[in-house]
Order: sequence, then C-alpha cells, then structure tokens
Amino acid sequence: MSKAKDMKLKRVLIKSQERVLVDIAFGIEGSVALVGQSGSGKSLTLKALLGMLPSSLACEIEIEADFELRAGKSVALVPQNPFTALSPLTKIKDQFFVSSERVQELFGMLDLPFELLERYPPELSGGQLQRIVIAMALESEPKLLLLDEPTTALDPKTRERILQLLLKLHQELGFAMLFVTHDINSAAVICHNIVVIKNGTVVESGITEEILRSPQSRYTQTLIESNFKNRNFRQ
Repeated sequence: MSKAKDMKLKRVLIKSQERVLVDIAFGIEGSVALVGQSGSGKSLTLKALLGMLPSSLACEIEIEADFELRAGKSVALVPQNPFTALSPLTKIKDQFFVSSERVQELFGMLDLPFELLERYPPELSGGQLQRIVIAMALESEPKLLLLDEPTTALDPKTRERILQLLLKLHQELGFAMLFVTHDINSAAVICHNIVVIKNGTVVESGITEEILRSPQSRYTQTLIESNFKNRNFRQ
C-alpha cells in the first residue's frame, strides 16, 4: 500500500473585475471533499487547479507540495459526465494514450472486462463509462486526482461500487484526492477530511466524521439535513 500524497493549498484566489469570487485555503491530507451548494465556488476552484478558468478571471494559486501542479501530468480529472471525456465514434481502446499492456492493467484495477476495449461508448452503461474515465485519469499516474461530482448520475448500487473502487485505488496508489461534490453522503464514504464553502469562502473544515456529527455552522447543518439522511460513517 502506498502512502497517500499530501499537499496544502495555501491560497486559491479568483477575481473578476468587480469582486473576489473565491478566496480559500485548505490542506489535502490524503483525501478531502470540497462541499457546498451550487454557486459556492466549487467548480471555479476545480477549474483553477486545472488551468481552465476563462481569461476574464484573474487567478492566484499558492501550493505546498512535493510535485508541480500540471494538468494532464501530476493532476488528472474525473468529470461528472463521462461522455464529455470520450468520443462516441471511437473504440474505447483507441481513447487511451498508453500501451495496451498498461490499459489492461488499468482495466484490471477497475474490474472492467477487456472485451469492452473493442466497443464504443454508446454501447456501455453509465457505470462502465465512469470506470473507464477513471482509468483514463490514472494512466499518467497523477499525484492529485480531482473528482467533479463523479457519481451524480448513477443509481445507488453503481454509485457505491464506484466510491469503493476510488477508495481502494486511493489507498493502493497513494494519490491525493479532491472530491468536489454537494453529496455529503458520498463524501463521507471516501474522504477523511471535508471543507465546506459558501460564497467562495471556507465556512468550516476538519475531519469528515467530526464535522458531520457536530457541524458548527448553520450552513453546514442545512447541507447535512438536505442530503444526508442515513448517517453511516466510515470507520
């Protein structure tokens, strides 16, 4: 088992001409969930780390880590909708940029049958497609894996399977993991720490189980009440 990478976002500052949109700082100690309602700044933070913000926004990022923040190399993304990362007219095997041996290794890690390599994305289920884009994200052996609501469109059984696979891979491969979501239930499954943001600022942060058991802000309490009905915490 590899030791999970840690890093510290000393500051992520995103500004438009009119105002500051995001001004946050937090550590990624192995795995952390970035949680908040729509418009809280989650997606902007993710895009900033990937270097994908529009030119109309100014961005400053200060990090403390033993690797350089480079999208496609040290940093990889698992998107919410796998169709955004896959060409529907291209066989699965031709959408990877590593050797066939490496692709088969990745498929083995994600419990994917090799026969899917000869098929096209529209022929596969949502759960299979999401596991394939996870395999694609891992092909460059990233130090930081960004997860953008990766289980939102999945049924409960498939969602649980994907979460357990991500937790297993995180523990075995040792990448740091930032899970951007509004689904606190899913965050509790795979993230040791949680950061709650509102209007581009951190409301509270800490160990996931402790925050969920005893939230200090009314905003966090509201998030928990709205989407976390069964409080089953990871040991």
